[in-house]
Amino acid sequence: MKPIRLPCYAGSFRQAARIVTQMYDAALKPSGVKITQFGILRLLNAYPGLTTGEMAEALVMDSTTLTRTLKIIQDNGWIAVVPGADRRERHWSITPAGLEKMQQALPLWKNAQKEFAGLAQDVDLDSLTRTVFHLVQKVGT
Repeated sequence: MKPIRLPCYAGSFRQAARIVTQMYDAALKPSGVKITQFGILRLLNAYPGLTTGEMAEALVMDSTTLTRTLKIIQDNGWIAVVPGADRRERHWSITPAGLEKMQQALPLWKNAQKEFAGLAQDVDLDSLTRTVFHLVQKVGT
């Protein structure tokens, strides 16, 4: 059965998120990284030392899902815990292996971006992402 248009905003956004995630995961597969992992590597590259809570907030992810994903990335040696002033907080940083993995995946991600833009050529993607981000900020407050 083909996808159907759902009469629910949440359902429609979830359909879109799933299909886009599947597309990016397929594009990144040769690198061994999933799009969620790639996003975390890029976040930690840009903002080293974030806590789990700060990452969950920035990525709008629940902490259980994020913790599960962080464990996988840590087990691969791509991120590491950095001691903080408060020992109860876990600060994260990207490792040299993680930076290498991110750089390996970057051209694949760029190709996925181009492919998605090609499929959505009748959509103003900049406007769409601004609108979605605005909704994330508005609903998340």
